Amino acid sequence: MDNFKVYNKRMVVIFFVGCMLAMVGLTGRLVYLMIYKSSYYYTKAIEVQERERTIKAARGLIVDRNGVILGDNKTVCTVSVVYNQVTDRERVIEVLSKELAMPEDEVRKKVEKLSSREKIKSNVDKEIGDIIRSYDLDGVKVDEDYKRYYPFESLASKVIGFTGADNQGIIGLEVEYEEYLTGTPGQILTVTDARGVELDYALEERVEPIDGNTLVTSLDVNIQKYATQAAEKVLEAKQANYVCIIVMNPKNGEIYAMVNVPEFDLNDPFTLVTAEGTVDMEYSGEKQNLLNKMWRNNCINDTYEPGSTFKIVTASAALEEKIVTIDTPFSCPGYCVVDDRRIRCHKTVGHGAETFLQATMNSCNPVFVNTGLKLGVDKYYEYLDKFGLLKKTGVDLPGEAGTIIHKKENVGNVELATMSFGQSFQITPLKLLQVASAIVNGGDLVTPHFGVAIADKYGNVIETLNYETEEGVLSDETSETMRYMLGMVVSDGGGSKGAVEGYAVGGKTATSEKLPRGNGKYIASFIGFAPVDDPEVIAMCIVDEPTGIYYGGTVAAPVIRELYENILPYLNIKSAD
Repeated sequence: MDNFKVYNKRMVVIFFVGCMLAMVGLTGRLVYLMIYKSSYYYTKAIEVQERERTIKAARGLIVDRNGVILGDNKTVCTVSVVYNQVTDRERVIEVLSKELAMPEDEVRKKVEKLSSREKIKSNVDKEIGDIIRSYDLDGVKVDEDYKRYYPFESLASKVIGFTGADNQGIIGLEVEYEEYLTGTPGQILTVTDARGVELDYALEERVEPIDGNTLVTSLDVNIQKYATQAAEKVLEAKQANYVCIIVMNPKNGEIYAMVNVPEFDLNDPFTLVTAEGTVDMEYSGEKQNLLNKMWRNNCINDTYEPGSTFKIVTASAALEEKIVTIDTPFSCPGYCVVDDRRIRCHKTVGHGAETFLQATMNSCNPVFVNTGLKLGVDKYYEYLDKFGLLKKTGVDLPGEAGTIIHKKENVGNVELATMSFGQSFQITPLKLLQVASAIVNGGDLVTPHFGVAIADKYGNVIETLNYETEEGVLSDETSETMRYMLGMVVSDGGGSKGAVEGYAVGGKTATSEKLPRGNGKYIASFIGFAPVDDPEVIAMCIVDEPTGIYYGGTVAAPVIRELYENILPYLNIKSAD
């Protein structure tokens, strides 16, 4: 009996000690959770009780040199549902499928999905969003958002570019200046109960978004319109593949216009448009390739054989090296022989006796072949390097192509001869215009560009964009001589159809045969600048595969003449005395 009592006492003690230890353990656990882990569980509780929604920031504007808006924002809405807040699911499905013009089964699938927030549709017109909001449906959220909008639709489409569904730039200036144009998103924070239902009495917290900055460009809407009209006119008349026009300030590289027709609608960039019209086809690799082709900027993405417009490079180098003067005599029998190659002049009967100035006015191939050979390979490549022809222009657009040219060690007499009049290598149109600018502006190689400044949403400039200029690639004396010679080309030579009444215009024509030779396909082009004595504007036109007459002097020069008749007075460029 005594043993039993002793046993019971022992068990009581053990039980008591066990309870005390359990209490100590629980207390310790509570202390650990409430003190040491308090911040962790507080955060978790907040995450359960709070719902966060993103407010998209307005993308920065793109404007022309005069402040005209080229890339804008249009208010749209994103419609979504919060599953736990929907009180009449069938009514929600009925309204959303009707107002959003969506199949009922698609809407039902999203509305009945058990999720904290399910997006039904984005980029909904604000008018439709307001209508849906007026139904006052429990659990249906209509948040305002921004969609990119381009007021001029297809104008400068391959320069400006466009954005995707996430409002990020895809091509053109939109992607090149993404870091400036994109803003900082804001947030809306709402409090919910344990079921995820938002509490009406709880105040929502907002972190306002920060809008993107404005890109001020060198583009001029009026010049772009004039250039587009001129390009579309010759595109239709000559049934060409495409037409490019670039208008630039030769002194600082600011690009006033860059046209690539046919263009496309920036507000509908994924609709495929071909020469035959709109093409309706399912998305595929083939469609993407066609879209990429439609978006392609031929002025910077593609290369071509420049032909006779490149003779200005050979002439400049030869004059600078004093291998020739404008009065140096030559004789053209209609051809010349280099090693085993017979190279003909476009005038097969020959030009006969002529000076270097007259050869330039006549665009005589044999004279420029002989001049290039006198320069020699080393000196010729020295000038190619000086003029930046062995590198890209550095234009502020993505996807610029580089020059495709022989390695110097692989150049013999024949290669040098053909290069001297613009064959056997390829450059971009913009690269040639950059070089032409240096030749006529006094010898400074400027960087072609569109971006001028970054401004805040109120128009205050916060950053001026600067670009490299390489001074003295050509002497002022040679530049002055070249301006005179090219003025004679337009006033009395092969570029006469580029002349503008009342103005002194200089320029050079080209008619380059596409590869393979003998296929009957040509590129007609013309570079023109004004005024001759002090150029303030330079422009070029390229017409790819014109039908019928295909000569640059006949097809491309009149395009620049028509353009200049409109924009020279607009730019307040002085007329000839």
